Amino acid sequence: MTTSIENTKKPVLALVPGDPTGIGPEQTARILANGRMREHAHFILVGDRRVLEMGMQQAGVTVPITTITHPSQADFTAQSIPIIDLDNLDPNEFEIGKPDPTVGKRVGETLSAAVDIAKENWVQGVAFAPLHKKAMFDGGWRFPDEHQLFANLLGHNGMFREMNVLDGQWMSRVTSHTSLRNALDMITEENICKSLRLTDATMRKAGIENPRIAVAALNPHGGEGGLFGTEEIDIIAPAVQKMAAEGINCEGPFPSDTVYLKAFSGQYDSVLAMYHDQGQIATKLKGFNKGVTITAGLDVVFTTPAHGTAHDIVGRGIADTGAFESAIALAAKLANLGQSKEQETA
Repeated sequence: MTTSIENTKKPVLALVPGDPTGIGPEQTARILANGRMREHAHFILVGDRRVLEMGMQQAGVTVPITTITHPSQADFTAQSIPIIDLDNLDPNEFEIGKPDPTVGKRVGETLSAAVDIAKENWVQGVAFAPLHKKAMFDGGWRFPDEHQLFANLLGHNGMFREMNVLDGQWMSRVTSHTSLRNALDMITEENICKSLRLTDATMRKAGIENPRIAVAALNPHGGEGGLFGTEEIDIIAPAVQKMAAEGINCEGPFPSDTVYLKAFSGQYDSVLAMYHDQGQIATKLKGFNKGVTITAGLDVVFTTPAHGTAHDIVGRGIADTGAFESAIALAAKLANLGQSKEQETA
């Protein structure tokens, strides 16, 4: 049965169970068993069938799965979920709850396979369960995070960035997975401007017509007028003013200990943080089991839960699926919007 994306009303997503030493397989199994996400999208599982069967055992559920060798064989009218079985991760050869470089290598191969079918337009997005970045790095995928891996696999040379979405708030940052010492050197007027342009463009693609973006300060109390640092005066404020002149609805810099209160109260749709944890701490406190991470700026939609592999609770059947469900729903929404815009311009 031929099922290219043009023949389906719902978007088709590649669903990857993440690092199998963590909670991803049981989350994936539980989500497929409850069936709620099938209202949003069709799925093609990409991974090792044995990993999904392990996840079913962990979650105490049963999910009908049909093995296919090519996306064209997927039958979205059936109750069973099609899976491209890579046969690359035998659960008998790794220990759950423990990072494993060999597993990390295979997880990278699995993500690469999902990207391949996305490049061929068989799926409109990739939603994946939590990964273990260090295991993947030690396994030979020499990238600090999956976002740079995806950009490399897609041959993308332009601007891209990790963003977090929580309850309608789109949180972005100037620097991400780097040491704080290195991040300080990367906070430049040019990088702030690029980040604001990307944030604005990504939110507009998601259907937000005039995104209101608050920009966080770097130093305590926003620098206290230069008493605690002058980055706000010399770098951040000029960048905000320049982007506002370009038509981006941005304001700041605001002290980082209060800017998220403004955003969460509805005054802004997004906060641009200067470094990773400045934004992550606020959003994870706000909704740890609801936050979604997306890779902004790439041609393919990528989403994942904002939390990690949770090795401390793996296999106990208690892992919350809220963030992963939110990631799948957001991927479907972005894929639908992207398809609609392509049809408008065709």
